[in-house]
Amino acid sequence: MLRHYFHKIASQAGRLGNASKSAYSTVSQVQLDFEPYKLHGIEDGPANSAVLTREDAMKFYRQMVAVRKMETEASNMYKSKEIRGFCHLYSGQEACCVGMEDVLRPTDAVITAYRAHGWTYVRGVAMSAILAELTGKRGGCAKGKGGSMHMYGDGFYGGNGIVGAQVPLGAGIALAMKYNGTDNICLSLYGDGAANQGQVFETYNMAKLWDLPCIFICENNKYGMGTASNRAAASIEFYSRGDYIPGIWVDGMNVVAVRNAMEWAADWCRSGKGPLVMEVETYRYHGHSMSDPGTSYRTRDEVQEVRKLRDPINQFKNTILEHNLVTPEDLQALDKEVKEEVKEAIKIAKEDIELPLVEMYNDIYVKPDSDYAVRGTDSAYHASK
Repeated sequence: MLRHYFHKIASQAGRLGNASKSAYSTVSQVQLDFEPYKLHGIEDGPANSAVLTREDAMKFYRQMVAVRKMETEASNMYKSKEIRGFCHLYSGQEACCVGMEDVLRPTDAVITAYRAHGWTYVRGVAMSAILAELTGKRGGCAKGKGGSMHMYGDGFYGGNGIVGAQVPLGAGIALAMKYNGTDNICLSLYGDGAANQGQVFETYNMAKLWDLPCIFICENNKYGMGTASNRAAASIEFYSRGDYIPGIWVDGMNVVAVRNAMEWAADWCRSGKGPLVMEVETYRYHGHSMSDPGTSYRTRDEVQEVRKLRDPINQFKNTILEHNLVTPEDLQALDKEVKEEVKEAIKIAKEDIELPLVEMYNDIYVKPDSDYAVRGTDSAYHASK
């Protein structure tokens, strides 16, 4: 099993980290095996192995580290009251968004819940625009109006605050794609806590009736808002919840396994076979939100054990070093790049300004800001009468 394999190589990490660059002769690619997928309603799924190239190894490592460091800084800025309101961090779940995004086309769509920072980043929004959005600044990806829960970008439909409500919206996006005759797909993501929402099952029904190109993805991080999934759900096999829709379980702590499964799932949907349900089993390190210490319903020892044995970044780092895809110096250079990116993003976010109050009622409709008036706003609506 992959977990046992990582226990073995973890002990070698210190030695690898101290090796000199001259001791390494990197390879261009390797074949990796990982934990078998679990299937529902289908006999044949993706292979339990995949090729990882040196180029992809460097890219995946950099992206996951960037999301982790960005979330660490977001946590620090929240504690110093530079970020206010809600803030849901993605730390621990980086392999999910990084692995899936690698397969997607720019014309594909993603819609998710309010734990959206990581997805916003991999969908192409600059880190500076994410941190500026978190701090409510003009340069944010939603001009500072959305904050943590409502981030948007090209092909990215949020960041949605109502539990589970993004699932039917995702089906609507997939319907538009099919109606327009494209072979694009939509990923509609939700958490284990939202998996019991009635609208999720209503959406499954419509998606299967119309064979929509939608992949319903449960990012199962084991806990809802203060409740373990096995205390809230009669069945925690979320990949089988689609009943008449095929499903697949994926180790969400393994970025290569996630990428491999998504490649298979995307081909399934593009070929006109209809929707899929995917469960990526992952873990969140922080509480549900910044107001939740995350320790009243689980032990600190549990969190530390996951960090030590199953962390998606550390596992991946050990793997690519062990297989000589990269050198320690390669990773140190990437760490330095990310550190500079984060530093610059923080600087931009802190120096930016908030929108003036006159902008409050703009961006309600897709029209130029100066071409319409909104009922209920004294300055704009009454002046037009």
